[in-house]
Amino acid sequence: MNTPQIALITYKDAGKYTGVSEEENGRLHEFLTQKGLQVTSQIWDDPTVDWSGYDLVLLKSPWDYFDKIDVFYAWLNKLEELQVRVLNPIDIVRWNTDKRYLVELQEKGEQVVPTVWLEQGTQLNVADAFAQLRSEKIIVKPAVSGGAKNTFALTRQEAEAQAESINALLQEESFLAQPFIPEIQTKGEWSFLFFNGMYSHAVLKTAKAGDFRVQHFFGGTIHTPEPPAKLLEDAHNLVDKYAPGCLYARVDGVELDGKLVLMELELIEPFLFMATSEGAVERYYEALMEQLQQPAKV
Repeated sequence: MNTPQIALITYKDAGKYTGVSEEENGRLHEFLTQKGLQVTSQIWDDPTVDWSGYDLVLLKSPWDYFDKIDVFYAWLNKLEELQVRVLNPIDIVRWNTDKRYLVELQEKGEQVVPTVWLEQGTQLNVADAFAQLRSEKIIVKPAVSGGAKNTFALTRQEAEAQAESINALLQEESFLAQPFIPEIQTKGEWSFLFFNGMYSHAVLKTAKAGDFRVQHFFGGTIHTPEPPAKLLEDAHNLVDKYAPGCLYARVDGVELDGKLVLMELELIEPFLFMATSEGAVERYYEALMEQLQQPAKV
């Protein structure tokens, strides 16, 4: 059997983020190469890459896909036409690009942060949004987004004042509105990491004082306490249901009344926090080897 040619997917850094992701990518690339795998780092939207030369595409950090979503969809279509295997599977990646999936999970009865859908071309009705979400403060963000892009935390008064600018954005793309969850500031946001559906490790992300964004490039900090068993069970159940066949999955949520309430199911380009847990890179490698031994889904 020939050694499979693997593309480890990155993005062209435009200076939006810190080098933390690059450190993780470099460590992973080095580890997989030392294990004898043929791994090449490739920028996902580099037009010079011949994707037909690869047997497997590992989606690691195409962090800017949401800024170029039509190009990203076209790239996935191209990989599909070339019959290049992609991890995570393309159909799940497509589903996960649009946060409409949160509405879908909410309708299925999953514990999800309450979500109101704001369709492209409509207007934000501030009174209705606050009434539906029963909150003194709401979060408004694009349906296709990442890195807290165009994300607003608004009181009713602030929402009224910014309605015109939000409505202008709504003419370009769909948004969603959710209640502001104060526990994110007081308790933090959990991220549970799974490889091949098996739990690997978890981190607790906290925002800096006065902020609601837990991302490290906004000053958030990372902690590694032992997660409560019930929260881990809840995260595992979500992965079992909605991430079948996925090499990696990250479940982001907040603890409310002893339960994990889902904020994001990250199945495209999550930072994996592998440096926070001894053996995480090894577990990723073992999961990848299991995937390589399985027949590709036709």
